[in-house]
Amino acid sequence: MLGRSVLSAESRAKGVRKLKTFGCRWFHGGVCIAVSSILALSGCWIGGEQIDFNVTYIPPNEFLLGPEDVLVVNVWRNQELSREVIIRPDGKISMPLIGDVQAAGMTSNVLAKRIADGLAEFMSNPTVSVQVKEVNSYYVYVLGEVSKPGKVPLKSYATVLQGISLAGGFTTFASRNKIHVLRVVPNGQGQPKQVQIPVPYEDIIQGKNSEGNFFLKAGDVIVVP
Repeated sequence: MLGRSVLSAESRAKGVRKLKTFGCRWFHGGVCIAVSSILALSGCWIGGEQIDFNVTYIPPNEFLLGPEDVLVVNVWRNQELSREVIIRPDGKISMPLIGDVQAAGMTSNVLAKRIADGLAEFMSNPTVSVQVKEVNSYYVYVLGEVSKPGKVPLKSYATVLQGISLAGGFTTFASRNKIHVLRVVPNGQGQPKQVQIPVPYEDIIQGKNSEGNFFLKAGDVIVVP
C-alpha cells in the first residue's frame, strides 16, 4: 500500500528525506513496514498513532555521544576534577561534586556546558572542555545472508551498503531486494517503537534510487534475508 507523500525543499537541502507515509502495515511488536516507492521516507501510522522519523543521505555534521564512548573531561586549573570517563549504559557519567550527568545524546560542547553549569555552584566561572578519546557507541548489527553477521563497530558514518560490505558482503543465497533496516524511533509520546525500512538494492546500484542508501544510526539492524 502506497501512501501520499510530502517533501519540503528545506529537507532536500539538508539531505533529509522526510515524507508522511500513510497506511503502513502493522506487525506484532510495533513493527511497521514503511512502503514508499522511492524509499525517501518518514512517518507512518502504527496502532492509530503517527510516528515520524528521518532517513538521511548526507552524513551528520556533529557527533552525538553514546554509551561506551570514552571522554576526557578537563576542568581548567583543576586536576582533581579533570578525568577520563566512560559513558555508562544508562547514558550518564559520574563527576566529582556534581554526581551523575547525562551525556548520551549530546555533543561534547553541550556536555561541557552542562558540567560547567553544575560546577558553578562550587567554584567561580569554571571552564570545562570535553574531548572524545574513543568512539564506541556508533555500531550496527548485520543479520542474515552476509559473510560475517553480528555487531559491526563503526568509527565514521556509514551507509547501508557500506555496513553490508563491512560484514563481508552477501552470501550466495542472499535475497538482495528484500533487505531492510530495523530502527527504533520514538512515537508521539516519546515511547520507543520499531520501524522496518526497506532498502531497494537493485535500484540503488543502478542509480535509480541513491537516497535508498541512507546513513545508518547507532543501533540499526540490517537484515539480509
